[in-house]
Amino acid sequence: MTDTSRRALLGALGALTVSAAVAPAAATASPARVTPHTPTTPATPATSPVPAVATTTGPRSSMTFTGTPYDTAAFARASLGELSTTVLPGTPVRTEVLHGQQRVAVLTKGARTVLVSGPERTFTENKQPFTDAFVRLVPDPALEPGRRLKPGWGNSPAGGTWSVYGGTPGDADFAVRKGAATMLLKDTEAGRYATLTDDGISDADVTCEAAFDKVPTGNACSFALLFGYRGGGTHYRARLSFTTKGEVDLRVEKVTDGRTAVLAEAGPLAAGVRAGDAWRVRVRRKGAKAQVTAWPAAGVEPARPTAEIEDSDAGLRSGRVGVRGFASPGCANLPVTLTVSRFEVASATWETPPSVTHRDWVRLLDAPFDGEWTPAVEATVRGWAGSMAPDVFSYAAMFLPGAPRVRGGDARVAGADVLGEAGYGKPDSQGLLPVGADFHDYMERPWTFPDATKRPEEGQRGHLDCSGYVRMVYGFHMGVGMVAGKDPAKKALPRKSGAMVDFAPGVRVAQRAEGGGSAPDLGQLQPGDLLLFDVNDREGDPVDPDAYAVDHVAVYLGPDQAGQRRFLSSRKSADGPTMADVSGASTLESPGIYADSLHTVHRV
Repeated sequence: MTDTSRRALLGALGALTVSAAVAPAAATASPARVTPHTPTTPATPATSPVPAVATTTGPRSSMTFTGTPYDTAAFARASLGELSTTVLPGTPVRTEVLHGQQRVAVLTKGARTVLVSGPERTFTENKQPFTDAFVRLVPDPALEPGRRLKPGWGNSPAGGTWSVYGGTPGDADFAVRKGAATMLLKDTEAGRYATLTDDGISDADVTCEAAFDKVPTGNACSFALLFGYRGGGTHYRARLSFTTKGEVDLRVEKVTDGRTAVLAEAGPLAAGVRAGDAWRVRVRRKGAKAQVTAWPAAGVEPARPTAEIEDSDAGLRSGRVGVRGFASPGCANLPVTLTVSRFEVASATWETPPSVTHRDWVRLLDAPFDGEWTPAVEATVRGWAGSMAPDVFSYAAMFLPGAPRVRGGDARVAGADVLGEAGYGKPDSQGLLPVGADFHDYMERPWTFPDATKRPEEGQRGHLDCSGYVRMVYGFHMGVGMVAGKDPAKKALPRKSGAMVDFAPGVRVAQRAEGGGSAPDLGQLQPGDLLLFDVNDREGDPVDPDAYAVDHVAVYLGPDQAGQRRFLSSRKSADGPTMADVSGASTLESPGIYADSLHTVHRV
């Protein structure tokens, strides 16, 4: 990579809020030359643009350079000064390189990755927008019973998993039928709830479109857009009531410990509403204030909100978003079906976005370190000192939500995108995201491996599954060898995470005891390590009897602002690479699905 192209990449990283406090220094060559280009303009949202109080500021993900406690000029190749080394205790064997009392690098015997001290960086991710148009079947009756999802609303693309509550367990009170999620109201005893399992949403711009299949008799039916949801008995809701007269009323309500308080109301908003007439309700929340707008889906969104509220209850400042359906006591023509055709989060923030700050840069030697501190190894480490040339984390951050597209500049990829926001994969009939998107699928290019030539899978452009993400970063960009299957010589990255347990190049740091015993010892864990998990069906998928015991791989990033050990991985529930917590925290802290399922720690 030339200095020009290196600066171009850093410029592209700048779109992720990279504010460099120091200039790029000389660096080793990268296997892939890249050129930034402007990403395509996103599609126009379904709802009309209206001045909103709720808006996210800045990019959804960022890698920001911050000040350091030392002068990085002291780490220039010519003035680094005398270096000393010491062998650290523990296994695997590691050699620490020091300049005075400052750590310069840590090398691991048998591994190519080197932990290098450099300019301080902060990695952050915030909530990404998404639209769920319910283009799936849940469950899909055409599939074998063992492969069908349970009745419910399934997984929302990039929004997390829908959690449903109320109704009869196992019955079709909740279902999705390609373009519509349904909620069957069979009684007046309690509401039906469908919420996205993302508990930290605070400021947000959320819209729901829904309709009832009947005009109620006896008493009203209602659907509500939920926000600040902590449970059925604790939440805010913007509720549209459909009356027996064919009118629609709006109430904004606060529910605390099961008690309901009306914060604002308006109506009737319309008369002569018929069965099947769809309505939209939109909530734009920022801090203690929220604007609520309701209108017929066939019409145009009003220029002014229908109602506004201000409520400073800190206990409801964040929570899930979702939908509630309810038949009021006395409603006589049950069952009534609520059909939700669209659920959109146009923008949102988490109350506490995950953030990791450290000075650890992960770079690779040309060959595994043999334990000897030689002049050649020293020259390589000196060349890295203070460099801001992209490393493992620089590349990994360039696939997070909001990352700009960057084209490759070498003949192998013929100008294809080699960086930029990635999804997980092409959804199947039930909306699940099967394994299948490797790094060359992302680029939509064939690739010749030592053991086979693979053509890109149709529909996987711009996608990376968990092992495809690791291979894109460590393999394509950092130059580690790769194979189509697995390499018994352990010199190349296998295709699947399950094979990486025994066949990835490098050294094993820790592993769970045989038979599912004690968790791996994390005493030697360091940024850049591969984390391999036995997650299996914990993200809502049916069990695949042919799957490896280990089925997920991540890259350890470091402790976040709360001290939780956080990792980067491409996840189904987040629909792509993430360091965040949609449908389960990306941390190693217990209790949690990843702490409980960690199988192996490996260093490339």
